[in-house]
Amino acid sequence: MEQRLAEAHREDPTEQYTAENRRRALRARRLRRGVLAMGLVVPAAVAYGIFVIRPIALTVQYSFYEWDGVTPSTWVGLANYAHLFRDPELYGSILNAFQLIVWFSLVPVALGLFTANAIRGFATSRLAVVSRTVLFLPQIIPLVAAGIMWSWQLSTDGLVNQVLRLVGLGGVTRAWLGDFNTALPAVGVIGAWVLFGLCMLLLLAGMTKIDPALYEAARIDGAGPVREFFSITLPSLRQELVVCLTVTIIAALASFDIVYISTQGGPGNATLVPGLEIYYLAFFQREVGMASALAVALMVLVLAVVLPLQRISREDAS
Repeated sequence: MEQRLAEAHREDPTEQYTAENRRRALRARRLRRGVLAMGLVVPAAVAYGIFVIRPIALTVQYSFYEWDGVTPSTWVGLANYAHLFRDPELYGSILNAFQLIVWFSLVPVALGLFTANAIRGFATSRLAVVSRTVLFLPQIIPLVAAGIMWSWQLSTDGLVNQVLRLVGLGGVTRAWLGDFNTALPAVGVIGAWVLFGLCMLLLLAGMTKIDPALYEAARIDGAGPVREFFSITLPSLRQELVVCLTVTIIAALASFDIVYISTQGGPGNATLVPGLEIYYLAFFQREVGMASALAVALMVLVLAVVLPLQRISREDAS
């Protein structure tokens, strides 16, 4: 009896062979998938390394040299970075970029939040479709075209001053982009106009994901529109707000097109920003090392501002 049980539990060689074949087939399938995945990833990784990582590494390398781009370079170590904090023109451009954050980021996000909340009330109507389309149009206009158009509007005889004279505020008129006190805010208005539609659309998309039952429950409890906004809408849009702030802050710190077209950094250095200063240093003053140091500093500033926002976003998601 015991011998029969032992024979019954003894594995059949055919079954062992079949199980081994299945394991081999599974390993081969995993190997093919791995090769296919590597075939898809490697070209993108190589392109990223050539066109992103390598230029960044070269920029960091150039920042330690004094070089005009043609003649042999001279090692200067951290002298270029030290010069950033001593030259008012260089660190002044960084301060101007931080001031633009108010106009490029906070203003469009605040206006986009208010507008999206208003459009949500009639989101299914044809008026909502028209509103979204019209308000988003500035985002698809080339920044060069936007800079030229607003330069005309903000000139001495532009539309803005004509409207001010029409309503009896002729004493306020000025060359908005040519005045030391108003040039940077005027550039900020252009940036806010461009980015407003994007913020509005992102926030409106986030509002469509909020459960309507939450608003119904709030109304039953006697909450008004303001209480609904601060208790339900705003807390539910944290992810979208982080995206808006990230995109607009990067646009402010890395701004170039609008400033170059509208003011070219003037009057004086009132609207000079790091992107424009890097351009002047590298291609006009032939100070490639100094331009590289400013570019590295700008990259560090962008990461220092954006990474905390991303961390907040991940904490909210978890």
